[in-house]
Amino acid sequence: MDWRRFALQMASMARDLLAQDSVDATLRQISASAVDLVDGCDAAGILVIRAGAVETLAATAQLVVDSDRLQEQLGEGPCFDAARESVGERVFRIADLTLEQPRWPAYAPRAQALGVGSMMGFLLFTEDEDLGALNLYSSRTGAFTEASEVAGWLLASHAAVALSSAREHAQMKEAMGTRHTIGEAMGILMGRHHIAEDAAFDVLRRFSQENNMKLRDVARRVCEEGGVE
Repeated sequence: MDWRRFALQMASMARDLLAQDSVDATLRQISASAVDLVDGCDAAGILVIRAGAVETLAATAQLVVDSDRLQEQLGEGPCFDAARESVGERVFRIADLTLEQPRWPAYAPRAQALGVGSMMGFLLFTEDEDLGALNLYSSRTGAFTEASEVAGWLLASHAAVALSSAREHAQMKEAMGTRHTIGEAMGILMGRHHIAEDAAFDVLRRFSQENNMKLRDVARRVCEEGGVE
C-alpha cells in the first residue's frame, strides 16, 4: 500500500465527513469511504442494535443488509457481536468464513451462501459512547490484509468522531426546533385564553402528562390546530 497516498486520501475523507450536513449523509460517506480506501473491500455498512433489534445503516450493497438480517435472525455473527459488546475486541478480521464455523456454526455457512468470502469490522466508539460497528465485506477469501486492517482502523477512528459530532449537531438542532415550537404554542394559548406565560406552559405540561404525549408533540398540535381540548 502507498501510505503517503493513503494519508492524503484519509485527510481529504476526514474533511468530507465533517462537512456533511446530516447524520445520514455522514453515515453514507463513511461506508463509501470504506469501499474506496480499504484494500479488498467490496461492500460496507454500519450495524447498530437498538432495543435488541438490528438496524443496518448506509449499506453500499444488499449483501450487507442480508448479512445483518441473518445475524439478527440467528443471534450470532461477527458484526452482531461487535455492535453488541462494548468491551473486549473492537476489531475483527476474518480471512475465511469456512474456518469460522465452530465459532458461528449457524451464521458461517449461510453467509458463505450469500457470497461472503471474508469480513472485517470495527466498533465505532468515542470516550463517551459506542456508536455501532462499521463492517466491511469481500466476496474473496483472504481479501483483507494487515494493511487493510490498519487502514480500516484509521477510517473507523475518524468516522466515530465525525458521527458523534453529527449526532450532537442534530440533537442541538432538534432541541432548538422544539424550544421554538413550544414557545410558539405558548404564545397561541396566551392569546387565545388571555393567560400568562406560566399558565400557558402549565396547560401544555398537563395535557402532555394526561395524554402520555411528548411535550413537543403537544406543542406541535397546538401550532397546527390552535389549541388542545
